[in-house]
Order: sequence, then structure tokens, then C-alpha cells
Amino acid sequence: MPAIPRPADRLHIAVSAADPYARGVARGERLRTGIPAALDVYARLFALGGITLGGARDDAERALDVIGGFRPAARAEIAGLAQGAGVEEWQAGVLNARTEILARSTAVPPGECTTVVLGGLGAQTWDWHVELADHWHTLESHGARHTVVGLTEHGILGKIGLNSAGLALHFNILGHLRDTVGGVPMHVLAAVVLAEAGSVAEAVELVRSAPLASSGSFALFDAAGDAVLLDISPAGVHEIRPDGRGVLLRTNHFLTPALTADEKSWLYQPDSAERRAFMSDRLHRTPRLPSEPDALASLLVTGADEPPVTCLPDPAKPLGQRWATLATVTLDPATRTARVLDGTPADIGTAHWRVLTAAPCPPGLT
Repeated sequence: MPAIPRPADRLHIAVSAADPYARGVARGERLRTGIPAALDVYARLFALGGITLGGARDDAERALDVIGGFRPAARAEIAGLAQGAGVEEWQAGVLNARTEILARSTAVPPGECTTVVLGGLGAQTWDWHVELADHWHTLESHGARHTVVGLTEHGILGKIGLNSAGLALHFNILGHLRDTVGGVPMHVLAAVVLAEAGSVAEAVELVRSAPLASSGSFALFDAAGDAVLLDISPAGVHEIRPDGRGVLLRTNHFLTPALTADEKSWLYQPDSAERRAFMSDRLHRTPRLPSEPDALASLLVTGADEPPVTCLPDPAKPLGQRWATLATVTLDPATRTARVLDGTPADIGTAHWRVLTAAPCPPGLT
């Protein structure tokens, strides 16, 4: 299997400004080549699904209008990203709404991720198109209510991370028949949750207040020990609490029976159910559950005859079907620490973790 192309020094962006537009400009200036490159990949993925760039622009402008009505600060930060990168605002909107735009395509199924949370720690594989392996970065953002650290794609406000209040968020994609453009994009919602919410309870309230037209799952857990999985969809937001061992386990299908009837099961099944069953069995057979991040993330290592929790791309497949684990992430809200591995869980021990700490905002920025 050929190695996944990865930069020698993964980009890290640190910004600090009370004004969201200024934060966006600072981020965009670091991405003057990265954002156009990411847009080129997504344009090719859209085209595979019969989505024209003009159609994507219309979708993005609708999404930007909803974002502006829900959180003007998020819309301002996206506008700043565009300004700093030298692209049109709708182009930055396309990236932030890429999940919702791709949901209109049946030719380009979404990627797969696996998340496990237990004992106040979380670990996740972020699986996506291998063509985007060079188009993401780690982030440290000061100036909103809370400092946020984590990873995201070039031009997208947020994805996976935690904040200085001790709230952590893992993000998985789900699919519902009613998914469309016209609500707050899932990636933007994740960014708003981390910027504003100081606890699981605040995060759940914020998600429930959002106008939703697409689906996803947030695994939310905080330094106080609260934890919940959210099934988010246009048909409602449902909570799943930890099992008897304190475990939250997420792949890419709904866990709420009321939502499964209208699930896009052909996108993920049987793979998602197989991955979840495999991980559930592995956890059940582990007498002493891990209490440190490396050991937890190592549970996500799988081999050739096992479900692809560790995901390696098949070079024989065409564009749009080459999935890869682009990063492995652990989150520890007690220490406000996110750890990002530029590789799969199988690379633990041979690759270095990038360690990010969500310290409180510097004086004068709150």
C-alpha cells in the first residue's frame, strides 16, 4: 500500500483577535494557497455527483444567509477568511457547507469516522478523501468566549477539538433523507459550540436552538464528567447517554430508533454497523478500559481482516472512493489538551503527536 502523502511539517494556525472578522482575516492570510487548492478538490468531487460550481455557489450563499441569521460572528469570520485568502465569500461558504452540498450527490458517498469516549477521554479517527490529505491544519483560536484548539480543513471554521472551559467535541457525519442545504452547516455548528459553550448542557441547548437542515453527530464531554452523543438531523436532535461502563461509541449511523427509518442506510451500511459492533465487542473483551490517551487511541487499530476502523485508501478505486484515516485525535477536557496525530492509530509510537492546549484568552480579548 503506497504511503498517504503528508506534508513534512503540518500547518498550524494560531490567531488572536476579539473581532471575528479579524480572526478570519488572520486565518485566511495563512491559507492563500491552501483554500484555492481545497476548493479545486471539492469542485472535482462535486462534478462527480453532477453538482455544478454554480449550484454549489447557490447552496453556499443560502447557507451563509442562515449562518448570518443564527450567528453573525460566524458569518463575519467566514467573510474574513475569504478576504485574507483572496477568494470570494461564497467560495469560503462552499467549503463550510461542503458536507451539505455533497449530500446532494449519490456518486460521492461521505467518509467514515469512528469515535470512542470513556473515562473523561475521547479518541477518533478522521477518515476522508485521500486527495484532501494535504488540505487540513491544526488550529488555536483566541478571542471568542472560549479559546479553541483542534483540527479543521482549510477554509472551514471548525471540526474536532476542545475549548478552554473544558468542553470537548468529536464530530461524525450521519445521513438522513431530509438532509439539504438551508440550515446551519454541521461544521459551522461545531465551531460555534466550541467557541461559545462552557459545558455539555450549554452545548446541547445551543445545538437545539440552531436551524437544522442536515445531519451529524457530536460526541460532547466536559471536565465536570458529563457526556452525551447527539443524533442531529432535520427531524430532531436526540441524546444518547453513556452505557453502563461509561462508554460512548459512534460510527456513522443513527442510534435513535425514530430516525433510522429515514436514514440514508445505503451510504454507510453495513460498514458502519460492522465497525460499531466490532468496537463494542473489543471494548467488552477489554477487562480494564484504557485510562490514558495513547492506549485509548490504540483501540482503533484494525487489520486487513477486520472492519476498517483504521482506514487505508485503495489506489485502484476512482476519485471519490479513496478513503483514508487522515488524522487520529485524542481529547482530554480535564487538561484542556487536544493531541493530533498526522496518521492512523497504527502510527502511534512511530509518529509524533502534536499537543495543543486551550489556555484561557489573553487579557483584553474577552
